[in-house]
Amino acid sequence: MPDKDYYNILGVNRDASKEEIKKAYKKLAKKHHPDLNKSDPDATETFKEINEAASVLGDDKKREQYNQFGSEGMKQGNSEYSDFDFSDFRGGNAGSFDFGDMFDRFFGGGGSVFDDDDFGGNSRGRRKGSDLRFDMEISLEDAAFGARKSIIIPRLEKCTRCNGTGAESPSDIKRCDECNGAGVIREARRTPFGVFQTSRPCRKCRGTGEIVKEPCPVCDGEGRVEKNRKLEVNIPEGIEEGTRLRISGEGEAGEHGEDPGDLYVVLHIMQNDKFSREGNDIFNDAQISCTQAALGSEIEVPTLKGTAKLKIPAGTQPGTVFRMRGKGIPSLHGYGRGNQNIQIIVKVPEKLSKREKELLKEFDREIKKKKGFFGL
Repeated sequence: MPDKDYYNILGVNRDASKEEIKKAYKKLAKKHHPDLNKSDPDATETFKEINEAASVLGDDKKREQYNQFGSEGMKQGNSEYSDFDFSDFRGGNAGSFDFGDMFDRFFGGGGSVFDDDDFGGNSRGRRKGSDLRFDMEISLEDAAFGARKSIIIPRLEKCTRCNGTGAESPSDIKRCDECNGAGVIREARRTPFGVFQTSRPCRKCRGTGEIVKEPCPVCDGEGRVEKNRKLEVNIPEGIEEGTRLRISGEGEAGEHGEDPGDLYVVLHIMQNDKFSREGNDIFNDAQISCTQAALGSEIEVPTLKGTAKLKIPAGTQPGTVFRMRGKGIPSLHGYGRGNQNIQIIVKVPEKLSKREKELLKEFDREIKKKKGFFGL
């Protein structure tokens, strides 16, 4: 018989952690369990292979020896492979079979392979409200200095008439006679692997365990109604593109009076005509004349908060960048503030008067007289 590649069976790398092996096994067990995948004629054999692989790779000692000897080598006495009895997977065992017990045997604990939510479990079909997302555009100035913005969120809110129960009155809420208030129907099925107990949400009460005899006329028994909610959002200074602000409890109301979800406000910073941003630093250009660059000057430049004076030294070259410390974006975590970086653009006049041309020619003759000027 050819050696089996347990890593390939579970779809994991050879250096996969035990947690990765657990996740892979859980996913495959759900997919190939023959009681859940009746349409696949090979589900039984596939399921046996998955469990065989998990029993070895889930045990550190067995995994180490499997890596050394392979599956056939282990069966020949090189490991404790034979400790696990696979007769449970081959039919013939009339006893009950429990996924949670199997998961514990493979991985040393950790609960059932299938979560309660997979079959209704004990949640009684009541779920917390959905989280909501709201995308908001803000200016660069808002991102730098913080702001308070009003937004309107369309959402499902708890019905105030019935307080989220969906019933006209408390006396209209009765225990479901189909599931006896459990919210789930548990069934035992005999399969080639033994007796399996499965659970599914009660269809009559939709997993709530309760039946509403007379529904609320406002929400038609849903317990929730659609409304627009106006909220104030505080934007902290120093915020970055894509930052998510979580507002607890401002999502949609839960079913049948359960807790609401959360609201996540995702911030997007609009493009600014004057400034660009890199981290906490901002950048912009300042245009000066040839005369200002040669003789020096003091100019007024825009900042995120008004204007500021910038001294231009004599002989400033085009492309020179001046840094104004502390004029950038404050750190979101309160550790200082970025800088404003100003690149100098020297504007060359496109049209000259006769007198201006004469002066420039005279200037050109003067500088050519200087020995070595511009390397000439």
